Amino acid sequence: MRIICLLALSLATLPAFAQSADNAAPGLPKDPHEVFAAAAPFYDFSDPALKPWHLKATYQLYDEKGKPTEQGSFEYWWASPKLYRSTWTRPGATHTDWHTADGKGAHQDTGKPLDFFEYKLQDGLLAPLPDSKELDPANYRLDRQNLSVGKTKIPCMMAVPRMPYNEQLKFVPLGLFPTYCFDPQTPALVASHSFGSLLTEYNHIVKVQNKYLAREITLLDGTRKILTATVDSITGLNPSNPALIPTVEASATSLEKVPISAGVMQGMLIKKQTPVYPQEAKDARISGTVVLKAIIGRDGYIYDLRVISAPAPCLAISAMWAVSKWQYKPYLLVGEPVAVETTVNVIYSLGD
Repeated sequence: MRIICLLALSLATLPAFAQSADNAAPGLPKDPHEVFAAAAPFYDFSDPALKPWHLKATYQLYDEKGKPTEQGSFEYWWASPKLYRSTWTRPGATHTDWHTADGKGAHQDTGKPLDFFEYKLQDGLLAPLPDSKELDPANYRLDRQNLSVGKTKIPCMMAVPRMPYNEQLKFVPLGLFPTYCFDPQTPALVASHSFGSLLTEYNHIVKVQNKYLAREITLLDGTRKILTATVDSITGLNPSNPALIPTVEASATSLEKVPISAGVMQGMLIKKQTPVYPQEAKDARISGTVVLKAIIGRDGYIYDLRVISAPAPCLAISAMWAVSKWQYKPYLLVGEPVAVETTVNVIYSLGD
């Protein structure tokens, strides 16, 4: 199988972070699981010990040729692990989620739906590390490889799903599966990369209440920009700030993602992009089913995708990029749209 990708990381990342790094840091652990364990406390933005805070960022979207299109802003208000708000605003579209102290949620949307990558901005800023399921040895193995950037070696940890064909590979190209690259001396994330194409760079990392926050984020498809964002301000917040209270126009919503079967959601699919069958898979006579875990938002658009299993890495990549553009009818629960967690099966079948 041909090598589909190699991770490229800008030299600008390291000098930007060095300005606020701990000079006495002893370096990262060798074991990938220990690296993530060391990093986790620095990215826990739901830590009850945090003082209330407010973040405002601006972002730029780009078209399929990498040219700038629309600009927007993202704001985040946090008063406690149960009381916070997220708002995206750009011309012709707004989206707000509230999480209230009584454990309930609300949302308000106007105009067009947000882009898949706009939603990704919040995770990029506040939850860039993998969740515990990606670190489960029963389903993933963690490979550590060093990425050479000039004279510096960047330690990168790749979460490789256990797949039939992939288990036979002794070497998996860096970045083919979800990959997390850290500063060599501190557990600060400087880049993440996944499925051969999507790269996120974290630049100008600062400490906010002893948490690492990238003040600049760039999302790229290969070398083509998809989204760039800059954190404009990080300030304290009064817990009684009215922004934390849902407006009268807001709609109540469940904070839980409702599990729905693949068959039910297949019947609600209204916009589908057919995956491309990779030529290298055809040449190798590889077929089978790629199973993806999908989070579908209240608006029917894909918010997140994860590979559960696949016959081969190139089929996983093909399925990921096609399904990320699918659209569903919103799933209604007691008459209200709710977020859905489901699986998507993408079948690759060789002709006779």
